[in-house]
Amino acid sequence: MAVPKRKTSRANTRHRRSQWKVSAPDLVPIVVNGRQVLVPRRLVRAYQRGLLTIR
Repeated sequence: MAVPKRKTSRANTRHRRSQWKVSAPDLVPIVVNGRQVLVPRRLVRAYQRGLLTIR
């Protein structure tokens, strides 16, 4: 079982977590079933193959 080397202070843990930044995925226009929709770039192939559906 993995064991941490030493205890991290609460301040350091919270500072480290606060550095994470979320960015919105870039949306790409594609045509699915005659409709143009914006989908995340990494899901374009799945929509084109029909693995994902548009609601």
